[in-house]
Amino acid sequence: MIMIKSIAKLILALSISTLPVVTPAQQKPVRIGIAGLSHDHIHGLLGRKEKGDIVIVGIAEPDSGLVERLAKRYGFDKKIVYSSIDEMLRSTKPEAVMAYNDIFGHLEVVEKCAPRGIHVMVEKPLAVSVAHADKMAKLAKKNNIQILTNYETTWYGSNTEAYKVVNEEEQIGEILKIEFHTGHQGPVEIGCSKEFLAWLTDPVLNGAGALNDFGCYGANLSTWLMKGETPVSVTAVTHTNKPQVYPNVDDEASIIVQYPYNQVIIQASWNWPYNRKEMKIYGQSGYVFCRDAENMTVLKSKENKATDKAAPALNEDRNDAFSYFARVVRGDINPQPYDLSALPNNEVVVKILEMAKKSAENGKTIVWKEYFK
Repeated sequence: MIMIKSIAKLILALSISTLPVVTPAQQKPVRIGIAGLSHDHIHGLLGRKEKGDIVIVGIAEPDSGLVERLAKRYGFDKKIVYSSIDEMLRSTKPEAVMAYNDIFGHLEVVEKCAPRGIHVMVEKPLAVSVAHADKMAKLAKKNNIQILTNYETTWYGSNTEAYKVVNEEEQIGEILKIEFHTGHQGPVEIGCSKEFLAWLTDPVLNGAGALNDFGCYGANLSTWLMKGETPVSVTAVTHTNKPQVYPNVDDEASIIVQYPYNQVIIQASWNWPYNRKEMKIYGQSGYVFCRDAENMTVLKSKENKATDKAAPALNEDRNDAFSYFARVVRGDINPQPYDLSALPNNEVVVKILEMAKKSAENGKTIVWKEYFK
C-alpha cells in the first residue's frame, strides 16, 4: 500500500513538472485605454516596440488636431479615438487605463475608471493637491483597484542599485542627508509641445511649475529609500527667474524636507544648463552618487576609496512602466506600500509638495503634525 502511494506521488510530481509554464509574454495582452494625449510622455507609449504585453484598445482625446498629428506619426487607427473618457470606456472596455492628461485631470480619470474596476496609472505626480489625492485613494480602496504613478527615475538601474547598497546591504550606515538635483533648461527651451505647455505652465492644471514637475522626483525617491517615513517639516523657496517665459508659475524651487534624524534637499529647476536627475545619498560611513540612469559612484563603509560603476540592468518585469503595469494588472506583481509607483508612497509625495507650496507662499516652515491634524 505504501509503495502504491509513493508511486502515485511520483507520477503526480512528474505530471506537474511537465505542465507548460505560462509567462507574461504568453498571456493575452492587457487591454489598455489612454486618457488624454497632451502629455509629451505619451511618445514613450505610442512609440514603444511591440512586446505583446499590452494592446491599446481606446484613446480619449477631444483635440482632433493633436489626434491627427500623433496618428500620422505613430500609425494608430483613429477609429479607436473617442472625445470623452466615458465614451472610450463604454465602447472599448479596457482592463486598465494610462493617463496622459493634465495633473488636475487625474482625479477625473480615477472617478471614471474606479467604479468600473479599471486599474489606473498616471504620470507623475499623482495629483495637484492632497484633497485630490485623498479622493483618489478612497476610490481605489472602495473599488479594489490599483492606482500607480509613473516616474522616469523608477526605471533607473542606478536608483535600484542605490537602494540595495543602502537598505539591503547596509553599506553606508544610517542615512544622514539626501540631495536631489532635478530638471532641465525649461519646457519651452527644450521644445515641449504646445498642448503640453498649455497645462504644464498653468498653476491650476499642473498645480505649480518646476516645484511639482521636478520636486516630485526627490519626494518619491526619498519616501522609498526611507521606507515610508514622513517628515517633521518642509521649508521651500520658489521663484520665477524667467517671468517673460513662465509668467504664471515658478521655474525655480528649493525644498528642504526635515526628518527626525536626517534631511532631504530637493533642487527642482527649469534653469539648469542640461537635463539632470541626480541623487546623492550620504550615510554615516559612506555615500552613493547616482549621476544618471546607469552611472554611479559608491563609497562603502570600511573602504578607503570610492568606486565608479555602472548599475546592473533591471529585471525584465521591472524595467519599464508598461510591462510593470501589465504585470500588476495580471496579478503577477503586488506593489508594496512604499514602492516607487505605489499609491501610499505617492500620497506622501503630494503632501510634501503641498507643504512646499504653502511654505513658499507664506515664507514659513510648515510642520507636518500641524498641517495634517
